[in-house]
Amino acid sequence: MTFFSNKRLIVLMVSIIILVALIGYSMSDRDRLTWPEQFMKDTVGWVQTLVSKPAHFAAGFFENLSELQGIYAENQVLKARLEEYAQVSVERNMLKVENDTLKATLEIEETLSDYQMRTATVIHRNPDRWSEYIGINRGSEHGIERNMAVITSGGLIGKVHQVGQFSSKVQLLTDNDRTNRVSAMVQADDPVYGFIEGFDQESGLLMLKKMDIDADIEVEQTVTTSGLGGVYPRGLIIGEIVEIVPDEYGLTKNAYIQPAANFYGLDYVLVIERTSTSLQPELMEEDGS
Repeated sequence: MTFFSNKRLIVLMVSIIILVALIGYSMSDRDRLTWPEQFMKDTVGWVQTLVSKPAHFAAGFFENLSELQGIYAENQVLKARLEEYAQVSVERNMLKVENDTLKATLEIEETLSDYQMRTATVIHRNPDRWSEYIGINRGSEHGIERNMAVITSGGLIGKVHQVGQFSSKVQLLTDNDRTNRVSAMVQADDPVYGFIEGFDQESGLLMLKKMDIDADIEVEQTVTTSGLGGVYPRGLIIGEIVEIVPDEYGLTKNAYIQPAANFYGLDYVLVIERTSTSLQPELMEEDGS
């Protein structure tokens, strides 16, 4: 009995030694495999291929099914948005016709919202003044003038600061220069007026100041240009209110505005020419409003 036990132990040890030797041999750096290794490798590869194909097919089927469900839901949302857009488009056209009719009836030739647009490409940004100025490829030869508003598809970003013959320099709203301010209003049943004055670099928010302390404003209300500053036409989107606070003396209200435009990814812009009459420069108390 002891003999057989010792025999099994010896066989086990020899097997372990052979296995370790085979592992060590197979892990050595060789250019060619032995035929048993090649046979095992091919066999394992064939079995893996046999098993993996149905597994990948099943996984792909359920993945495609999930994507189809997502696409169907997204398609339903887009259809609903398209219907809303069509309705809004119809209402907008009706309001435009009514507005034109009323203007003709009252013999009103211009409004603060009238403007023309010119496209321009951003051709320069100074790394040291990245958040203050950009350069565009349109100048006086293209009808660009100082103080024209500049927007993107998102909203207002600044105004033309200097004009050359073929290029111009645009001052962004994020420039905290004292004179860089915008006459703005909060869109509401009773519009509330104030001034965009300053940019909080830490939070990335614009500051709307000098609103009436009793003004009825709320978070998420839209802020646009008022058209009363003589520089920007009325209705250019600036952003949305995210926080309302009293000023340091408690005499007026201030609000932090999330800008509608992205000031950092600027490639193409639109230069806005206000076509309604502005106060003559010599009559304006201070430029830049």
